[in-house]
Amino acid sequence: MLSAIVRSSVTRLAGAQLRRTMASSASSFSTLAVSHPAEFITHVELNRPDKLNAMNQAFWSEMVDCFTQISEDPDCRVVLVSGAGRAFTSGLDLMDMASVIMQPEGKDVGRSSWHLRKTVARYQETFTMLEKCTKPVIVAIHGACVGGGVDLVTACDVRLCTQDAWFQVKEVDIGLAADVGTLQRLPKVIGSRSLVNELALTARKMFSDEAHSSGLVSRVFPDKDAMMAAALEMAGQMAARSPVAVQGTKVNLLYSRDHSVAEGLEYMATWNMSMLQTQDLMKSAQAALEKKDLKEVPFSKL
Repeated sequence: MLSAIVRSSVTRLAGAQLRRTMASSASSFSTLAVSHPAEFITHVELNRPDKLNAMNQAFWSEMVDCFTQISEDPDCRVVLVSGAGRAFTSGLDLMDMASVIMQPEGKDVGRSSWHLRKTVARYQETFTMLEKCTKPVIVAIHGACVGGGVDLVTACDVRLCTQDAWFQVKEVDIGLAADVGTLQRLPKVIGSRSLVNELALTARKMFSDEAHSSGLVSRVFPDKDAMMAAALEMAGQMAARSPVAVQGTKVNLLYSRDHSVAEGLEYMATWNMSMLQTQDLMKSAQAALEKKDLKEVPFSKL
């Protein structure tokens, strides 16, 4: 009993320290605004509205720092990502990133290539962090979602957009192949290899109706206010459920995406041989029997 009390106290102290660290870091982010609009929900807003949220050098490292903290935060169960201003993101900030791409470090081709490969891998990790984060990530997209924006949203778990939203795999227009996730994730999201090839090879715009019909987004809203209200409601529904169940579901959905059915089932059995022993199972069943809203069930932090 005493050890349980000690563990609980340590957990609370660690959580409080982490929240102080996150608050301090959030205030120091130059490209992101982090807030907590409701219990257990963290809102990460791309916050360079005067630049249409273009992705500069600071963005790539700040996203990693932000999601590393979110992953460790027991008070966060769901993440909502959106963009400030007139658009979700215009993609890569070419002026800011030109030196990184055009003038890689190194004394010869071999060394320059080595350093450039490390840079690309580091930028790939920025969006892979959204998948690695066990908390569900909902992204709310309005206006333009260009280039790196498509890389970002395809790494999220649920995609919503407004009627005025449009998407563009822009990279071939600037002389390169998309290299931080679109070409790997978009085929799995949409399911049509032909459509993916068309979008990636022509750089044409995909508007919200086609994004919805192809499966890139699950819902379309008339405006940003309606979308954000629905996104917060959805996040609240996820946050109200057992974090053991919700985070376990995300982990296994991602595993099954990249493995055979047999491998996915084996992984699931191994996962649940421990996770089925959670007290959350009894709490959820009791709530169902008593016809209680799950928001009334005090699930322990994870």
